Amino acid sequence: MMRYALRRFLGAIPTLFVIVTLAFFMMRAAPGGPFDSERRLPPEVERNIKAAYNLDKPLAQQYLIYLGKLAHGDLGPSYKNKDFTVVQLIATGLPVSARLGLTAMTLALLLGTFLGVTAALKQNRWQDYSVMGTAMLGITIPAFVTAPLLTLVFGIYGISLFGHDLSLPVGGWNGGAVRNMILPVTVLALPQIAIVARLIRGSMIEVLRANYIRTARAKGLSVFHIVWGHALRAAALPLVSYLGPALAGILTGSLVVEQIFGLPGIGRYFVQGALNRDYTLVMGVVICYAALIIALNFLADIIYGLLDPRVRLS
Repeated sequence: MMRYALRRFLGAIPTLFVIVTLAFFMMRAAPGGPFDSERRLPPEVERNIKAAYNLDKPLAQQYLIYLGKLAHGDLGPSYKNKDFTVVQLIATGLPVSARLGLTAMTLALLLGTFLGVTAALKQNRWQDYSVMGTAMLGITIPAFVTAPLLTLVFGIYGISLFGHDLSLPVGGWNGGAVRNMILPVTVLALPQIAIVARLIRGSMIEVLRANYIRTARAKGLSVFHIVWGHALRAAALPLVSYLGPALAGILTGSLVVEQIFGLPGIGRYFVQGALNRDYTLVMGVVICYAALIIALNFLADIIYGLLDPRVRLS
C-alpha cells in the first residue's frame, strides 16, 4: 500500500507541473491584461505597476519566477483584489464552496442510491421508468436553467401554505444560514442525484444476478439484508470511481450557481479573475482544482481496493 501511494504521489507531481505550465501560458495568450481598463493609465504609472508585478520581464522569466514562488507555497498577490493574496482569497472562498458541495453531494448520494436501488428492484416496471425518466431530465437540464426556475418559483413568486410564507432567499450567503443554502444546494444536487441513480441502478441489476446473491436468497435472507448488506457494496464500485472527479468539481463550486445566487465561493472568484485577467487568481484556483482532482482520484482508488478484495494495489 505504501509503495503504491508513493508511486501515485510521485506521478502526480509531473501531472500538476504540466497543468500549471499550460494554464500559465494560456492565460498570458488571452487578449488584454490585468491593468487594461477604459481609463488609460499614464505610461510611467503603467510601467511602474508592471515592474512591481514582474510583468515587464520576458514571458519565460515570468514563468520561472512564478514556479519559484509556487515551490514555496506563494501563489502571489491578486492583481484586482487589492491588499489580498491569492491564498487569502482561496481560503475565504473554499469553505463556502466546500460546505455547499459536501451538502449537495451527501444529498445526492442518499437520494440517488435510494432511487437507484428502487429502480433496480422494480426493473421494467413503472417505478423503474419513472426514476430513469426523471434522472434523464435531471442530467439534460443545465444548472443555468434550473437555478432561475427555482428562484422564480420558490423565491420571487413565493409559496404560501396554511397562511405562512415559504419563500426562500434568492441570493447572498448570510453566514451559511440554512434558508440561504436550500436553493443553491438543490440546484447542485439535482444532476448528481440523477447520475448516482443511474449508476447504482445499472450496477445493482448486474449484481442481483450474481451467484452469491442467489445463494443468499436460497438461505432465506430478507430482501433488505441482501440489498443493503451484500449487493450494495459491490454495486457501489462504479460510483466510487465517479465520485473522485465529481466531488472535486462540486467542492470547488459551480461557477453558474455561485454567480446566480451571489455566493462568495471559489467559483465566483474564478469567473471574476478570468474576466479581469487576474492571472494569479485564476492560476491559484486552477492549481487548487487540479490538486483536489488528483487527491480525490487517489482516495477513490484506495477505497475501490478496500471495497473489492479482487483489486490489488500493485
